[in-house]
Amino acid sequence: MRATVLRTQTSALARHPGRLILTGLAILVASFVVFGTVLVQQITERTVRDNLSGTPAVTDLVIGNRDQPPPTVADLARIRAVPGVAEAVGRVMIGVSIGEGYLDLQADPGTGPLTSVRVIEGSYPDGPGEIAITRRTAERLGLSSGATISGTAGELTTPARLTVTGVVEAGTDAGFDAYAPDSVVTSWAQLKAVDRVDVRVAAGDSPETVRQRVTAVVADQPVRSGDEVRQAEANAAADEVATVFILVGMFVAIAVIAAALVVTSTFRIVFAQRMRQLALLRAVGADRGALVRALTAEGALTGLVAGVVGVASSLALGYALPAILRASGMAVSSPGLPLATAGVVVIGAVVVTVLAVLAPALSAARVSPLEALRTASTTSGRRGIGVLRLVFGLLLAAGAVLAAVVTVGQLPKPDQSTYDPAMPLLLLVGSGGLAFFALVALGPLLVRPVLAVVGWPLRQLGPLGRMSVGGIGGAPRRAAAVSVVVALGVTLISGVVIGGASLQVLADREMALSAPTDFEVTSNGGTLPGALVTQAKTADGALARVVPYRRVGDVTLTRGGDQLGDVESGYPTSDLDVAALPTIRDLDVTQGALADRGPGRIVLASWVARDAGLHVGDTATLALGGRTVDVRVAAVLPAEGPLHAGILADRGDLDRLGVPTAYTGLLADAAGAGEDGRTAGVRALRQAIAGSDGVGLAVLADQRDRNDEVVRTLVWIAVGLVSLTVLIAVVGVGSTTALSVVERIHESGLLRAIGLSRTGLRTMLTVESGLYGVIGATIGLLLGVPYAWLAVHALGINAPLTVPVLPLVGLFVTLVVLTALAGVLPARRASRVSPVAALGADG
Repeated sequence: MRATVLRTQTSALARHPGRLILTGLAILVASFVVFGTVLVQQITERTVRDNLSGTPAVTDLVIGNRDQPPPTVADLARIRAVPGVAEAVGRVMIGVSIGEGYLDLQADPGTGPLTSVRVIEGSYPDGPGEIAITRRTAERLGLSSGATISGTAGELTTPARLTVTGVVEAGTDAGFDAYAPDSVVTSWAQLKAVDRVDVRVAAGDSPETVRQRVTAVVADQPVRSGDEVRQAEANAAADEVATVFILVGMFVAIAVIAAALVVTSTFRIVFAQRMRQLALLRAVGADRGALVRALTAEGALTGLVAGVVGVASSLALGYALPAILRASGMAVSSPGLPLATAGVVVIGAVVVTVLAVLAPALSAARVSPLEALRTASTTSGRRGIGVLRLVFGLLLAAGAVLAAVVTVGQLPKPDQSTYDPAMPLLLLVGSGGLAFFALVALGPLLVRPVLAVVGWPLRQLGPLGRMSVGGIGGAPRRAAAVSVVVALGVTLISGVVIGGASLQVLADREMALSAPTDFEVTSNGGTLPGALVTQAKTADGALARVVPYRRVGDVTLTRGGDQLGDVESGYPTSDLDVAALPTIRDLDVTQGALADRGPGRIVLASWVARDAGLHVGDTATLALGGRTVDVRVAAVLPAEGPLHAGILADRGDLDRLGVPTAYTGLLADAAGAGEDGRTAGVRALRQAIAGSDGVGLAVLADQRDRNDEVVRTLVWIAVGLVSLTVLIAVVGVGSTTALSVVERIHESGLLRAIGLSRTGLRTMLTVESGLYGVIGATIGLLLGVPYAWLAVHALGINAPLTVPVLPLVGLFVTLVVLTALAGVLPARRASRVSPVAALGADG
């Protein structure tokens, strides 16, 4: 009898291969994603190893190690004299102060196999004090071939002349890069050593023989082969890639869980469609165990087919894509052939599918033989969940709430100096997991009240809208199973979006404090010439905003003659005009308001307020050099003050403390947009600075751009990873809708028979499919916002909760559209069925 039951089920699969495909579609996608992730990791690691080493491929030997004293200039000369050494290049990079600016001067031969730059204008340096600069550096500094500047670096304490001989193209161009041969760099900067020496062995000589000769000449220096160094550099980069893919693996695991839930839902639908057949098997003698085993075997076969197809598809794409990219000129390596991993993924697909099918199989096997006498099965429309499941779901929900409450209690306090995020994050993950499984258990009970709210507008549109809502509400278990997966994806994405927006606000706040404008001119402890400030303010067309300020570093806070706080040397104090800087004047404050600063009213950084024990409204005395000014605290900032100031005071108060009237720094914005506007601003400020000793210029906008790019990249990577879950959810909606079309073929035929047009039927089923997205997205957003807030604060990040309404609305609409589109093809199929054939078909 067992063999007969098994043959019956496998023959049913053979007769309906479409059901097999739809049932295993989510597992197919999950297998594709899992094995694709393995291949992407291999492609990334191999590409990094093959292309991202900082050591040229022709380098045969490397002398020196950052963990030991570097090779000397004398060592470099001796290495060049070793027989078999075709070329020896000293590698060193030094920072050059050029008055109002800065250069990274790197040693590079400029010609030959060991060079990393290419001359595009002028000539490469070959004489004392000569340098070549990158194109962006030339634009920023306003330099060209033949220009001269003076600078100090290394052991050179008095300014020496540098002559620009040409412009080069390098791998990176930060806007302050210069190059010259090692002999020029070491002699100009009076260096005694280099960072390392790269050696190219002459043709016909053995690298190992030359290595032994070099070792004999510089016995105190480590000598490694170029392959060793390149491998070490590649391994370091590959380790970073592996670390990233550990995080990727976590999100892939979530996607696999989502796929298992989708498969469970689709098997419930498939088994419900065959409930009469299963009842007949029970009636002719099949026991429940035989049915469970047969249905589980069906699930295993589905998982095997889906896993093999998913892995094969991923492998084909994994080999084709790098080849296409290489043909377009990109240096991308191909993956290996991880057959063992492929086997593990296929086995995993079978195991996940079997686990997913167990619950539907056990439920289906409980069918009564009398069910065979019914003309239609009502099993699929069950709305209850049972007392045991209800109690279990409520316990899970209570556990999630309790874990969240404990997490809130573990969050860092405003005055807390040390914080370990490990325990709060662990509690948060536990709370999220419990909430998700509670949602799985209680989903059928939540569908109807949520549907009552989100489906109200549809019900007002007429019969089609009411039937669409009724189609979802009539099968709450199915709706819950699919909507929960959608909700999981939306919760993750909304959490990432909200967390990313909050981090962006925090990053903007920190940039407003450390880089509030595009440029900063500093006096390196002195004062700025008055003419410099005047010329900067009159640089029409290049600078849009010029805000000079004074800064003094040893102002103390006292009360009744006693010094407040533990910082005996005093606090850094500035009279920066916050109102003139839009990025600063809108900063959040812990207490008070920035606008209240004025004569006799100061603003404190939070660390100064804590150290001095002051709050908004408290009075104190500013003291400097025997002079004092009574003040009141107007506001407290949540972190440091602008430009790392501890106290923001009024200009008149600093005058009364005897601070010199000359400015110590200046902030300015570029008048024009983009790189051209930034370059024009740099040139205007350099012209104003020209000839001023000890005055430096920093391009703060570059720092701000790098920070923004990092935040945006992290957010987009995270969104991409959690979108895997949404992909699985959309696949689940499509397969569920397709299977429900088969299950409800009699209903569709009846609707067509009483006058519903094909367009009306298509619209109704498509709207039903979209409602899965509406329900899931609604639940996901309700969970995503509080969990995002908890996640941000559990990380110890003092960022305000920022809810980006437009992106979240866009996310909601996108999910609804995607789930609706997933139902378009099944709806078209249903509309093409003849009413007569539908009414006479055996579901």
